[in-house]
Amino acid sequence: MSTVTLPGGPTPAASRLAPAINLRVAGLAGLVLLAGVLLLSAVIDARQAALYTLGAALGVVLYHAAFGFTSAWRVFIADGRGAGLRAQMVMLAVAVLLFFPALSAGTLFGQPVSGNISPLGISVVVGAFLFGIGMQLGGGCASGTLYTVGGGSTRMVLTLVFFIAGSAIGAAHLHWWTAQPSLPAVSLVTSLGLWPALLLNLAVFAAIAGLTVLRERRVHGALVAPETPATRGLQRLLRGPWPLVWGGVALAVLNFVTLALAGRPWGITSAFALWGSKAAALVGFDPASWPYWSKPASAAALNGSILTDVTSVMDIGIVVGALLAAGLAGRFAPVWRIPARQVAAAVVGGLLLGYGARLAYGCNIGAYFSGIASGSLHGWLWLVAAFFGNVAGTYLRPAFGLEVERTPRLTGC
Repeated sequence: MSTVTLPGGPTPAASRLAPAINLRVAGLAGLVLLAGVLLLSAVIDARQAALYTLGAALGVVLYHAAFGFTSAWRVFIADGRGAGLRAQMVMLAVAVLLFFPALSAGTLFGQPVSGNISPLGISVVVGAFLFGIGMQLGGGCASGTLYTVGGGSTRMVLTLVFFIAGSAIGAAHLHWWTAQPSLPAVSLVTSLGLWPALLLNLAVFAAIAGLTVLRERRVHGALVAPETPATRGLQRLLRGPWPLVWGGVALAVLNFVTLALAGRPWGITSAFALWGSKAAALVGFDPASWPYWSKPASAAALNGSILTDVTSVMDIGIVVGALLAAGLAGRFAPVWRIPARQVAAAVVGGLLLGYGARLAYGCNIGAYFSGIASGSLHGWLWLVAAFFGNVAGTYLRPAFGLEVERTPRLTGC
């Protein structure tokens, strides 16, 4: 394996902690990224190539910041540590500051834009709750699954396969769930106005962050101190690890770029439903008869190439970007032996993730992050239901041989 250490790097002590760059992995990822850009530019258009590149940038951010929704919620639930949740609140605050004025105007840089605004109903509550359990058993959320697959996690490849299968099953069943009682979609930007909606959201983000501080101090006596990084300056930018807040701000900005390029916010799991439905057709099912694919645009996506689907090319980009980041960080090291109970957790968790995301009109990205950034009340309902699902999933983890992180308690003599 070829490795190299960046010049002008860390002190000798820090160097011992920072693995050298894996040139083979980083080089392969760079070639795949370049090939994808050239292919999409030639076969589709420059915009699709830009969205693929944007997906890769999201993958780099997610990997270098280790920005996990799943672990952040689990650590807060089980151990009272709230740094991850506070980073999410920063991310959401930056996002609404960017999104709300554009969505209120209806255009961005002269192009029409719209948010992820979805109904509120039983399907959302059930779907988000199931998704929350799946996060903890599967080992990641939608974004977490993609970036850890790119980072070399073999267990998460299994989660992804069943995530896709669960998404297809959810697509087949969605018409039944949407027939259950629900309330219309509510846009806080439209119903309250730009400034009241913005101030209300910022106040709620601040309140949630404040509650995490109070709980962490009550449980531990003080907030967790950030670790001293093994890399600094340009090395840290290229190789990580990044502070969580850097990751949150970068994700918000890149989501806004997605809005500008695609005309809608970032999403992930609709592509999984597409891939799973295409696979179902290959083994004899008839997904074209499912109401989920009955609209003209949906039918065209089902019958067309995944290269024309914005979410698909961005998802592939996330995996490639995470692979690049893992190579730069020198941490691409797949583990091929997975305990049987963890295999079972990946299968069950993946199915719950996929099925729940379809019922709830999205995942932690499309429904929670982009939903709240869009001013959708549905995003807040998703957050509450998914949080309780994460509580249940956290307490189920030990039964599947999965760790629940807890800070050791110091006892007096």
